Amino acid sequence: DNYSPTLFTDNEVETSFRSEVGDCVDYYFMYGKNADGVIAQVRSLTGQAPMFPLWTYGYWQSKERYKSQEEVVDVVRKYRELGIPLDGIIQDWQYWGHNYLWNAMDFQNPTFNNPQKMIEDVHAMNAHMAISIWSSFGPMTKPYRELDKKGMLFNFTTWPQSGLESWPPNMEYPSGVRVYDAYNPEARDIYWKYLNDGIFKLGMDAWWMDSTEPDHLDWKPEDMDTKTYLGSFRKVRNAYPLMTVGGVYDHQRAVTSDKRVFILTRSGFLGQQRYGANVWSGDVASTWESFRNQIPAGLNFSLCGMPHWNSDIGGFFAGHYNESWNDDSASKNPLYQELYVRWLQFGTFNPMMRSHGTDVYREIYKFGKKGEPVYDAIEKMIGLRYSLLPYIYSTSWEVSNRQSSFMRALMMDFVDDRKVWDINDEYMFGKSILVAPIAHAQYTPEAVVKVSEEEGWNRDGVKKAKTDVAVDFMETKSTKIYLPAGTLWYDFWTNEKHEGGKEITKETTLDVIPLYVKAGSIIPVGPQVQYATEKPWDHLELKVYAGANGNFILYEDEFDNYNYEKGAYTEIPISWNNASRKLTIGARKGTYEGMLKNRKFTVTLQDGTQKSVDYSGKAVSVKF
Repeated sequence: DNYSPTLFTDNEVETSFRSEVGDCVDYYFMYGKNADGVIAQVRSLTGQAPMFPLWTYGYWQSKERYKSQEEVVDVVRKYRELGIPLDGIIQDWQYWGHNYLWNAMDFQNPTFNNPQKMIEDVHAMNAHMAISIWSSFGPMTKPYRELDKKGMLFNFTTWPQSGLESWPPNMEYPSGVRVYDAYNPEARDIYWKYLNDGIFKLGMDAWWMDSTEPDHLDWKPEDMDTKTYLGSFRKVRNAYPLMTVGGVYDHQRAVTSDKRVFILTRSGFLGQQRYGANVWSGDVASTWESFRNQIPAGLNFSLCGMPHWNSDIGGFFAGHYNESWNDDSASKNPLYQELYVRWLQFGTFNPMMRSHGTDVYREIYKFGKKGEPVYDAIEKMIGLRYSLLPYIYSTSWEVSNRQSSFMRALMMDFVDDRKVWDINDEYMFGKSILVAPIAHAQYTPEAVVKVSEEEGWNRDGVKKAKTDVAVDFMETKSTKIYLPAGTLWYDFWTNEKHEGGKEITKETTLDVIPLYVKAGSIIPVGPQVQYATEKPWDHLELKVYAGANGNFILYEDEFDNYNYEKGAYTEIPISWNNASRKLTIGARKGTYEGMLKNRKFTVTLQDGTQKSVDYSGKAVSVKF
């Protein structure tokens, strides 16, 4: 328990931690019998994960950046016209104007001249909005002036370095942007005052907190001696994201309990899960190697006790697939199309499904039109995500209430199978679905391009990865998958049954990600919708995979407030007895305002056999 930069050594000689500074370091040993038990103890020590609204588990569209409020609203409108589900739209930086007004928490860019109307227009189409906010301020902003007078700004160099938007930064015109002292409770109060008055009161739904490390450029040794409210920057540096994210969470909770806090943030620290934080992996490159690295990154992050994680679907820096800067060519380039589809399939089984990046348009209609393989593959996965919302939302309750995890390394559930201990390209999503992303190119050559942040922002010297290749995305390919021992597995797409403990070959097409369901699983499937709460869950399909006993708890509440903390929610226990081939839907536990009192379930076995049952809250059984 120590917040300063620390060197961890683990070799045949020693396992040690060497810290630059610290009055004291506490060490905790947590024995939990299994990985879930350890994670439960981590959260008992550092904080539990609150519930997110249902809508945040839908599909998010984003890019760097929408340049006017009309463009923001038009993206949502096009999704609605196309009938493609969408719940979240994100506005990236520079809605405040130029760099001297950096993070003003005010809409001074003339292309965002009526932000209230923008948010209302998005809400009128039953979508929600998040907006980019930073941990630093430009010298012409109101927060800067107030914080500066009180000595609550740091002096080290941060992003952006120049007041001009050109690249590389023109240091003839330094931006003067400075990071605020998030360790200081008064500084956090000031931060929220401007955020609340300038943006939250307009109806903003969620926050995208960028640069929460914070960005520290042109590093100098004396920077670490910078004074913070809690001592030197050297002493507390690693906890900065915990403090700045926590400041927004605590203040919004104090203002209202009607809207759950959702914060997308670039950096995390142990305990940040208690602040409604979903951490993403940053500005990663649009390459297959980078994509492959996201899978173990997400699993390792989840094993630290922080359950909400995601990456930029398609990678952030994709300009090397373009013919020229910021045009439509990459979304028509088969090399990028294949990478994007496979990354999107992986993102479908992340806690947050969010498409984002620079250089390349990410909206589905930029990839073609209905009836074309790339468009259809994207549409299929967004639709699948929405059909699984009852499963995902019930899993989120397991995460909040029973210390579970969304993304589960295979060793968490199959520890007796030594072969899974080091598998880093497959995982469980919830307790039932094994996900095996296709993370190697099958239809196109893998373009090996090394992209750093400096190179990524260089619009003129982009290394090109465009290759003229003839591609037939309708062609069938194959991939190998290892299925853990100790259970039967069913192919999610075909219901074909497989014994665990062996490697199999799966035939795939561009629109298929290998998915396998563990025997004994019960998966609730929701209706086709355009947004998460469009239709009530009054007729759910329960997919039952026989071969073992199984249990599932269907969780529901008001979907976006904190009344669940006062007991306003319901649980419906569902169990499958494999020997008697009987599904029992147990008595409903709990109540909340507006809950469904009567509903229908259609129970479907993996062999296609179906039976329907009416349910009014009392236990009922279905025999097969």
